[in-house]
Amino acid sequence: MKATSYYPVILTGDVAGTAAFYRAHFRFEAKFESDWYVHLQSREDESVNLAVLDGDHTTIPEAGRGRVSGLILNFEVEDVDGEYQRAREAGLPVLQELRDEEFGQRHFITADPNGVLIDVIKPIPPSTDFAAQYTADVLPQ
Repeated sequence: MKATSYYPVILTGDVAGTAAFYRAHFRFEAKFESDWYVHLQSREDESVNLAVLDGDHTTIPEAGRGRVSGLILNFEVEDVDGEYQRAREAGLPVLQELRDEEFGQRHFITADPNGVLIDVIKPIPPSTDFAAQYTADVLPQ
């Protein structure tokens, strides 16, 4: 399979509210918008996309209908400290405070109105033990 695009789709009971959340706090804009589906694209990088879909819509097979469960969206950013401060000022829930991890991340975790976890990350150099687990082409510097 040669994929031409890849993006997550969040199933929700509140399409408009969920889309508004990602517009307001993560700088997305709508590229397609209806009452049951919104396709969002980052205002800063057109290759970063996210969709929001009514979890009970008829386009979803009966067995798959419902809400999101067990999902974390990772956003790698250049200024995680600035994003953390902005999230705090906006009153977003901070489920994990900003911290450095030995495996090579400085990050914090928040959540959207559906409970989808959002991990905001800046890659940092990992500890010596973790550095050995990376391939050379992706080792954070």
